Amino acid sequence: MYTFLALAPILVVFVLLVVMRLPAKVSMGAAYLVTAALSFFVWQVSGAQVAAATVNGVIIALTILFIVFAAILLLNTLKESGAIIAIRRGFMDISPDRRVQAIIVAWLFCSLVEGSSGFGTPSAVGAPLLLALGFPAMACVMTVLIIQSTPVSFGAVGTPLLLGVNTGISNKADLAQAIEPSTVEQYLLQITGNVGLFHALIGFLIPLILSAFLTRFFGEKRSFVEGLKAWPFAIFAGLAFTIPYYLVAKYLGPEFPSLVGGFIGLLIVLPATKRGFLVPKETFDFAPRAQWDNAWLGTLAEEKFDDTVAPRFSIIRAFSPYIIVIVLLIITRVVAPLKAFLVGDMTTIKFANLFGTDISSKIQLAYSPGTILVITSLICIWLFSMNKDSVKRSWSNSAKTMIAAAPALLFSVPMVQVFINSGAAAGTLDALPAMPILLAESAANAFHGAWPLMSPWIGAMGAFIAGSNTISNMMFSYFQWSTAGQIGLNTNLAAQVVALQAIGGAAGNMVSVHNVVAACAVVGLINKEGYVIRKTLLAMIYYVVQAGFLGMAIIFGGIIWWILAVVWPLSFFAIMTITSNTTTSNKAKG
Repeated sequence: MYTFLALAPILVVFVLLVVMRLPAKVSMGAAYLVTAALSFFVWQVSGAQVAAATVNGVIIALTILFIVFAAILLLNTLKESGAIIAIRRGFMDISPDRRVQAIIVAWLFCSLVEGSSGFGTPSAVGAPLLLALGFPAMACVMTVLIIQSTPVSFGAVGTPLLLGVNTGISNKADLAQAIEPSTVEQYLLQITGNVGLFHALIGFLIPLILSAFLTRFFGEKRSFVEGLKAWPFAIFAGLAFTIPYYLVAKYLGPEFPSLVGGFIGLLIVLPATKRGFLVPKETFDFAPRAQWDNAWLGTLAEEKFDDTVAPRFSIIRAFSPYIIVIVLLIITRVVAPLKAFLVGDMTTIKFANLFGTDISSKIQLAYSPGTILVITSLICIWLFSMNKDSVKRSWSNSAKTMIAAAPALLFSVPMVQVFINSGAAAGTLDALPAMPILLAESAANAFHGAWPLMSPWIGAMGAFIAGSNTISNMMFSYFQWSTAGQIGLNTNLAAQVVALQAIGGAAGNMVSVHNVVAACAVVGLINKEGYVIRKTLLAMIYYVVQAGFLGMAIIFGGIIWWILAVVWPLSFFAIMTITSNTTTSNKAKG
């Protein structure tokens, strides 16, 4: 009964948001009320605890809204300055094929951004860039969310592992004793190598999935096959990222796999694309805007381009704001003394022990990606010689879009915090664990003999709820390690199980509600979050199922699991092909 009740908030979100496709502000508002009621009446959490978790959620939501505002501001600044015309022309010169553009921008460039910053920054940077290139708003959001899988485990210079997994497994006496003579730091490096391997084996197909989804959901022919025809280029781009990514993870640690993978991938793929290497012979483009479904469109004003007009700026000058963003992100995350200052007491607003509980919150504006985006927008005023009226319009329009996105985030993030903190009032013998922990324990009991199949789902559930691979890893890494020991796995194999947790946590970012809400907001796609999740959910299912099959094959061996690990992606793409053929046949009969 308690397991079902703990699942109720997730079911409410799924039914209202994904099935009924109600706006996130309505769905998450209802989910918040259900979660708060369960916490107070069933889990016996105090009113102060519920209030503290709610306030903490509001504070986090406001910091996300700041990033949303800053991301839209940079886009509007580029539009008002005219730099966006040169950026668009530059990408069209590389390739006019929308599949190729999506792979370069989302898979490679956004992976580089993820490696440097994480915390939703790829969506804040990549989605507006795709919008400026002429992608439908919903296609922009779907594209940047699907790639928030493979690079996420090593996002923000390795934070999901260095902070997430490390916090989960540190200061645990039984774990420290079991891994002797190794240290926790050495064990974390072992887990890191495992994570890199799993992601590389699964993630190299993400560009192909991205291409197929783009043509199926936003192409004029509504065909998966049209996207699958780009398979040589998609797999080439997939391997250009995942091979250096894996090597860095295995031999250098968790800080730089996504950064290096994205950078090397761009160095390889961009010149190759320019020369036409493996680029599809038939160019894919969207239908004329007049034929687009209204659900694809955001509230941001349509940008019309006259390709006969020469850009005012060179491509390097026009694209330089994005280079500035990347450089500033890397400097503020890698240079230790600067990072220490930006997250230190002098630059941090703290809210300690809210309402007398152990829940605390903080605001670190100096360290926020939003601050870097705002600084870059200010630099653009000088860089592009913008006039006062243009600057005023860019700031005003950005504020309006942020305000429209606020209700959904102000419900979704507090709901998440109440859910996570539902067990914080423990102290009596019969106290229930927090709802996500209770769900994980129930899953462990049900799938005891085949835990690697279920392990990635727990990670994905944690990220879906919390909107963060880091938080998911904090909650469940030690739980995963303990469950591995209970089914008789040694410490080396238990490290594989913890790696599967991180894999699932990364994949869960594709469907995390507040990630979706934030990504929709930066392109003005308000109240259509459920439409997006219905698409990204399919990609997440591929990722998590494949992780489970590979986990069973590597941990337990057996030819059947290796066969399933090969058959599953082939079946996934075969179903796409059959679906496309059926759709084409029905249209012909019609």
